[in-house]
Amino acid sequence: MAIDSDGGRCVSADIAAGISPAAALFHSLADETRLRIVQRLARGEARVVDLTAELGLAQSTVSKHLACLRDCDLVDYRAEGRQSFYSLTRPELMDLLASAEHLLAATGHAVVLCPVHVTQQGSAEAQGMS
Repeated sequence: MAIDSDGGRCVSADIAAGISPAAALFHSLADETRLRIVQRLARGEARVVDLTAELGLAQSTVSKHLACLRDCDLVDYRAEGRQSFYSLTRPELMDLLASAEHLLAATGHAVVLCPVHVTQQGSAEAQGMS
């Protein structure tokens, strides 16, 4: 799942194209901004204004990434008056991320040196996508 540049929504074209739901899940978490939002929401609910201040991001950026996470059913919100308070819908997501951190520590963060990752990252940067 990736952010659609037009609507800022998380799209399920990956699944429709035959990519497994697991791969789509990891793709939705492959963005550093979305991971930062998830990590912040793990500490408790927050409004967009809170996230923009704490993460140093533009309101539009935070809103687009929250929309993606909502489309993936990883985040939801509750309305209170004119404010929306976002929170994680699946606390076990933090277990998954903790396991990933454990794996990275055990491998010496070897993924950073993985030729496939570097090639894809370089390709994305060359196209202005990262």
